[in-house]
Amino acid sequence: MRLRIKLIALLALAMVAAACGGADPGSGTSGAGTEVDLGELTTIKLVTNTWEGSEANIAVAKAVLEEVGYTVEVVALDENAMWPSMAAGDVHAALEVWPSGHAANVTTYIESGAGVENLGELGVVGKIGWFVPSYVVEANPALATWEGFADPANAAMFATAETGDNGQFLAGDPAFVQYDAQIIENLGLPFQVVVGGSEQALLSALDSAYAAEEPLLFYFWTPHEAFANYELTQVELPAYSDTCGESAAAGDGGVDCAYPDDVLFKIGWDGLAEQAPAAHAILSNFSYTNQNQIDIMAAAGDDTSIDEAATAWVEANRTVWEAWLP
Repeated sequence: MRLRIKLIALLALAMVAAACGGADPGSGTSGAGTEVDLGELTTIKLVTNTWEGSEANIAVAKAVLEEVGYTVEVVALDENAMWPSMAAGDVHAALEVWPSGHAANVTTYIESGAGVENLGELGVVGKIGWFVPSYVVEANPALATWEGFADPANAAMFATAETGDNGQFLAGDPAFVQYDAQIIENLGLPFQVVVGGSEQALLSALDSAYAAEEPLLFYFWTPHEAFANYELTQVELPAYSDTCGESAAAGDGGVDCAYPDDVLFKIGWDGLAEQAPAAHAILSNFSYTNQNQIDIMAAAGDDTSIDEAATAWVEANRTVWEAWLP
């Protein structure tokens, strides 16, 4: 009888052990069946910035990290405020840094070893610039380059009640890194910067102008799904130079050239590799193309959230993101 009781007890213990065998909070399994080392930190805080490309990247990363067993929190921060928060470990990664606007932050937080790590290139190449609807240039070819905007008669076409005799240059979110006021002043253009306030405000203004075929000069960037809906022309500014870039980095007010091509990169808290090794590997390996990002943004709309669009992309592109796994 005692032997039978002992056998039952041992069997019960074995069943408990078997049930608990896969419950190690430090490990997870990918959809491909690969076991990954989650580490001690199993809740990853990802930073999304105030434009849709950043939101698309984060939504994809969130879906992949959750696939392998992490919990993900998305934290909205502007592109400057995220640096000290990341250095302190309050957030863990951001996936779309435009280097033309962050030379000082790279020096302060990455190169000096102050808590932030460069996680490598995103794979997307961005370009900030001045844009007009293409019908503006078709009607007045001089407006294809900045010299055409120096003519007060042309500038008057863009004037508003707010700008008076000067033309309006519509800027984006005030948190964006922008040098347009400097460019306008240093090139002697009769224009005034008016802050739109957000990416959506730019798109709303573009939609209204486009519907009425009215002139609009505005800050914008590629890649963006808007180019699938509107014919836009980038205004030619003086060519970017190292000297101009040094002025931007120094903040001396001397920017008088085009924005450079931006090879976008990712950043992370420098404790991530130790505390969440699988997340660090996935985010370091995260790389896709301009077209991948555009496809996700274009799939989002009134009936589809960016998270839903990203999840659908992840489901349809397993071979892409499974290559990011450690």
